[in-house]
Amino acid sequence: MSKPEKSADKRGRVVVLGVFVADTTYRADRLPRMGETMLGTSFALGPGGKGSNQAIAAARLGGDVTMLTRLGRDDFADMAIQTWADAGVRPEVLYDSANHTGAAFVFVDDNSGDNAIIIAPGAAATLSSADADSWSSVISEADVFMTQLEQPEEAAMRGLQIARQAGVTTILNPAPAMDLTDEMLALCDYITPNETETHALTGISLTSLDQVEKAARILQERGAGVPVITLGERGAYVPAIGLIPATSVGTVVETTGAGDAFNGGLATALARGAEPKRAVQVGCATAGISVTRAGAAASMPTLAEVQSHLTGDF
Repeated sequence: MSKPEKSADKRGRVVVLGVFVADTTYRADRLPRMGETMLGTSFALGPGGKGSNQAIAAARLGGDVTMLTRLGRDDFADMAIQTWADAGVRPEVLYDSANHTGAAFVFVDDNSGDNAIIIAPGAAATLSSADADSWSSVISEADVFMTQLEQPEEAAMRGLQIARQAGVTTILNPAPAMDLTDEMLALCDYITPNETETHALTGISLTSLDQVEKAARILQERGAGVPVITLGERGAYVPAIGLIPATSVGTVVETTGAGDAFNGGLATALARGAEPKRAVQVGCATAGISVTRAGAAASMPTLAEVQSHLTGDF
């Protein structure tokens, strides 16, 4: 089946199925022990959720982006709509007044910038295959369809099926980490696990490049198209291309949202016709800039910023 024609303005159409959550971010020297109360150094409230972050990253890079999700009827839902309006993301939202909009506890280690996160998806936890069917025309008109695993797996699975049937390029960011069926992996033109997620999918700990290569082969043998294994400060590995170095921009402030930045950059570049190597380079540059800033959605860079760290346009 042929791919959909590119949108007239050449921005590339990216459709993201996923979750919005309001991030409540706490910074401290360490996590408290059970039963302990301790003082932190700062607090921030802002937009988050992997799907939403990825949509914002793609839109800030100039993509024509649509976000598919469920929200409650509350202040956090208002935050979502305003955040997407500011970024240029088109919302296709189903409202659920019986549930709250998603929220997340985000702990950031002041010493390293690393994070630990608890997510309560709220209304988005009820996303279903029927919801994906209701968005079938939107998904089918995309250049790239991208989803994750913060919403129910059945919704992600159905979205991938609709996209595949329409000849749309599919990306699965398999986060949070879990094993998946070969049937689901076979629907993925690209799959973008980090080290933890790769271990969940293959059983391999990525302590060497040989093990990264082995894990990628396993994913391909199970049906995935192109595994793009993200390795943090080392970069990203792609079979037949090799290790693509990370983009180092400055001091790491916070790693929250770095994976989402990478996926948003990858999706936008692919939607605009970039080859896999170039698309991964765009993802690395997007992530490299994002970690120099605090926050998730707030850290996503603009097209001009990303292009300033690349040779040539994309």
